Amino acid sequence: MERLELPLSQLHAFVVLAEELHFGHAAARLGIAQPPLSQQIRRLEDKVGHALFSRASGGVTLTPAGHELLPAARSALTGLADGLAAARAVGSGQAGRLRIGFAASLALTVLPGLLRTFRQRFPGVHLDIREMPTAPQIAALHDRSIDVGLLREPPATEEELCFRTVLSEPFVAVLPAAHPLAGRRTVHLAELADSPFVLLPRAAGPGLHDQITGLCTAAGFTPRTTQRAVEWQTVCALVETGLGVSLAPAGIRRIRLKGVAFRRIEPSTARTRVAVAWRENEQNPLVTHLLAAVSPEPVDRPQRSSRSGR
Repeated sequence: MERLELPLSQLHAFVVLAEELHFGHAAARLGIAQPPLSQQIRRLEDKVGHALFSRASGGVTLTPAGHELLPAARSALTGLADGLAAARAVGSGQAGRLRIGFAASLALTVLPGLLRTFRQRFPGVHLDIREMPTAPQIAALHDRSIDVGLLREPPATEEELCFRTVLSEPFVAVLPAAHPLAGRRTVHLAELADSPFVLLPRAAGPGLHDQITGLCTAAGFTPRTTQRAVEWQTVCALVETGLGVSLAPAGIRRIRLKGVAFRRIEPSTARTRVAVAWRENEQNPLVTHLLAAVSPEPVDRPQRSSRSGR
């Protein structure tokens, strides 16, 4: 079957004339003179190979061929209008899909408020939310499988990525309720030297893992890690059973387990940083909109080189 290339201007002229059934009225509606309209219709009829209108002194009527073409012409024009509107919405960041990676613990702190604010401002955007530790988020940003990351302890050096701090949290000790120190309001880190530890694996978030072990080292001991878990919920559950103690960001206190006590630690100056991460020179307007929804703090420009909690 022959493939016809029909200019949209000719289809538009055809539809308007089919609705007006009067060359003068149709030309006025299109904002052109009558002769150019007649030329458009004639060219279209030449391509179709049949007359689309019957012309008489009393007016214009559609031929059977014209009746057959009209629904398809209207559908084509509507489809184009819808496509243009969708393209404009995506281009302006009013629609489209935004893929967000987040560290699991942030579902207890910054994530709900951020997503609520963003959805209120941009209800037409589909949010694809993916739970993943910090290190996989960095890799996913590099391979473009996510657009934005919400992570803990971003690496100090990371090529082609930018970071903005959105939250700074103190650490707390996570203790079994029956632990001798659970009755205290504050625990000195050195007092945990003899306790077994439940920690996240370093591969999940090198920055947070190293910060926790560094705090222990500064307190005069190396944590004796006997259990590891990739989720803070699991860490707390293992602590509840008495398998060890842990150090965690303060937001983890929102995990409610009867057999777990969360206590302030001394020294109390150590804090863990939560940041939003994105690719440098990102062109996606949805990323810009998300960044506008988080706390406006200075952008931490990446230093060049390397790749690196939860």
